[in-house]
Amino acid sequence: MSGYDRHITIFSDQGRLYQVEYAFKAITSANITSIGIRGKDCAVVLSQKKVADKLIDPSSVSHVFRISPSVGCVMTGSIADARASVDRARGEAAEFRYKFGYEMPCDVLAKRLANINQVYTQRAYMRPLGVATTLISVDDENGPSLYKCDPAGYYVGYKATASGPKQQEALNYLEKKLKNKDSAQGNWEEVVELGITALSNVLSVDFKKHELEIGIVGGPKADGEGTTTGFRALTEEEIDERLQAIAEKD
Repeated sequence: MSGYDRHITIFSDQGRLYQVEYAFKAITSANITSIGIRGKDCAVVLSQKKVADKLIDPSSVSHVFRISPSVGCVMTGSIADARASVDRARGEAAEFRYKFGYEMPCDVLAKRLANINQVYTQRAYMRPLGVATTLISVDDENGPSLYKCDPAGYYVGYKATASGPKQQEALNYLEKKLKNKDSAQGNWEEVVELGITALSNVLSVDFKKHELEIGIVGGPKADGEGTTTGFRALTEEEIDERLQAIAEKD
C-alpha cells in the first residue's frame, strides 16, 4: 500500500484510490452526525452542534448553510473544507441566477458540485474535499428535494439520508420509518420531530436546544406568519418547542 498512497491519482493494484478513501474517512473523523429528510411539502436537515471550547463563540460554529434563497445544506466532515465548498456552491448558484434569471434548482446544483468534486479526484495537484454535502430545497417543478454529494463526485436524490460516524444506524432507523412511503408524513413540525428523534435514538442522547442545528425549506416564516419555500435555520427557541413536543409525546 505504501507505494500507492502517496499518489492522489494512481490506482492501487486492488483498483482502490486511497486518497478518495481518506476523504471519506475525514467525513467520519469530525464526529458529527447529520440527517436529511424530505417531507411531502418541506425538507429538513439536522446536525449535531458541538462547541469544542468554552471560549469559542457558539454562534460562529455551524454546519448548516444557506446557499441561495431557496437552497440550503448541511455539511458533514472537515469544517474548513465545508466552508470552501459552500463558497463555491454560492458562486455557482449566483452565476446560474445571473445567467438564466431564476434560482438554481437543487438537482442542478447537486450535479454541478458533484462534477467539481469528481475533477478533484483526477488531478495530482488537487485534494478531494473531506466533506459530504446534503442539499435541500422546495422546487417549483419537483416539490421538496433532498440530494447528497460525496467526495468521489457521486450524487443522488433521497427520501431521507444521513452522514457521519453513525450514518448506517441512522439510515436503518429512517428506512424503518419511511418503509413504503414516498416521503415523511405530516407537516413541517412532525418532519423536524422525526429527524430529532432519529438523531437522538442513534446517538443515545437527549438533546438540549443548543446541541442541535436545524435547517428547513417549506417551513414557517421567521415572523411565524405562514410558511415559506425559502431556506432558513430554526432558532434555538423553535428547536426547544420541538424538543418539548417530543418530550410531551413520550
